[in-house]
Amino acid sequence: MSEAIKLQRREFTCDVPGPHLLITGGVHGDEFEPVAAIRRLIRRLEAMSTMPKFLRGRLTLVPVVNEAAFLSGARRAEDGLDLARVCPGDPNGSVTERTGHALSELIRAADHYIDLHSGGTAFSVLPLAGYMLHADEAIRDCQREMAKSFNLPIVWGTSPDLDGRSLSVARDAGVPAIYAEYHGSGLCDPAGVDAYVAGCFSVMQMLEMIDGVPQTDCLVEHVIEDPRPASGVMQLCNPSPMTGLYEPTVELGARIDAGDLIGTVHDPLGNESMPIPARKTGILLVQRTFSRVRKGESIGVVLETTRAPAETS
Repeated sequence: MSEAIKLQRREFTCDVPGPHLLITGGVHGDEFEPVAAIRRLIRRLEAMSTMPKFLRGRLTLVPVVNEAAFLSGARRAEDGLDLARVCPGDPNGSVTERTGHALSELIRAADHYIDLHSGGTAFSVLPLAGYMLHADEAIRDCQREMAKSFNLPIVWGTSPDLDGRSLSVARDAGVPAIYAEYHGSGLCDPAGVDAYVAGCFSVMQMLEMIDGVPQTDCLVEHVIEDPRPASGVMQLCNPSPMTGLYEPTVELGARIDAGDLIGTVHDPLGNESMPIPARKTGILLVQRTFSRVRKGESIGVVLETTRAPAETS
């Protein structure tokens, strides 16, 4: 039998009743803003814990879910599986499947869930808070409010039909859940760490777990819900037509129309170049920053901003 995975975590509890919030980072081993942010959250909460009744309910913090991938500095562990595709995992499977099982148990035990991500080593992502468009209206409304409270420029609700993910485990368990993305490119953006810490505290205030002054500066620019199948699957958008060196034309966050040039792929010898036009009109939500691209891999994601906003959907 395979050895069980035990996720390294920090728990904060209080005798005052309240919800149980789970916050995780490091589902992919090359995403570093979440790890730094949760580390800072732990330090901040340890300092707050000396105050009486500093917390209502329970908080579970996991800085690095996918430890095997993190130690390798790679998106995936040595078994080659993507943790965000194998949940709820298998307690007797490979290292990633066992990690998925351990993560899923934590999610099912929570009342609310925040999963922090970034673009990893290959992409940079415009800061966003996202959620699945849950069939239960009360859960969907709670998720939307959590995402808006996280206070990043993009709030994005997407298809509820995607399986294998941390949020699909939460969906099936009836646990309101959001995820966040902030830049990436293999870096650890200090602004992203700051935004994640502030966002987590803001959601805790929204859930009435802690007291505090709510953020007065609303950074949310777009609230968009897209129920179409596979919406939110960034890896499928604008695939490269060939393997080669990718050269972007527009910057992250730029406004772009369908047919506009996103970038060009060149073969290494310079004999062939293939332009990649945008398939949609909107803003460039994800930009490929790792220049080597294989045929079929995404070079970026255009978020359609013409869809009806969530408030009127």
